[in-house]
Amino acid sequence: MPARLEHRASLLSRLVRGIVLALYRSRGWRFDPGPDVPRRCVIAGAPHTSNWDFVFFLGATATMGRRARFMGKRSLFRWPLRRFMFDMGGIAVDRSKSGNYVGDVAAEFAQSSDLALVVAPEGTRGSITRWRSGFYHIALAAGVPVVPAWVDHRAMRGGLGPAIMPSGDFAADLKLIALFYRTVMPDNPKLAVLYAQAGI
Repeated sequence: MPARLEHRASLLSRLVRGIVLALYRSRGWRFDPGPDVPRRCVIAGAPHTSNWDFVFFLGATATMGRRARFMGKRSLFRWPLRRFMFDMGGIAVDRSKSGNYVGDVAAEFAQSSDLALVVAPEGTRGSITRWRSGFYHIALAAGVPVVPAWVDHRAMRGGLGPAIMPSGDFAADLKLIALFYRTVMPDNPKLAVLYAQAGI
């Protein structure tokens, strides 16, 4: 694990994490961890519909005894937020140059034996026309599997699917991911774009 995560977390980050975990427990979510989750992986979380998604995935990974990591633009990691962002599991990335962040995050994986990176492949809670491929290219560059994750706020349930190792064929691997979502959320309109993109 990178050295900056080994120090005792700041009081602010511990308070925020405690509040988030309390919210997760109080809302009564049910979590199905599914198969064993690899120690190093990219967790692709969908559908991204609410800010509550962050609460769910933070709580869900905590119940597994894992610490979720996430990407944030580099400007957020400056004083006075720098330590807080790292303590919360943030990874600073430079989005000013296309593709730069893939190498940044792959380097983080190379330094860690335990890294579960949570990414929203849709990239936004608004309307989308297709899933972005950044999560896939990060997993491919780092040599780690993609673990599809889902959350249903109406049913207050969520879970994880099987680990899928990137083959280098994004279209073929995206279809495998989409087929998993079909089994757990077949009628979710937010995922219609994924099913169309995967051709299923």
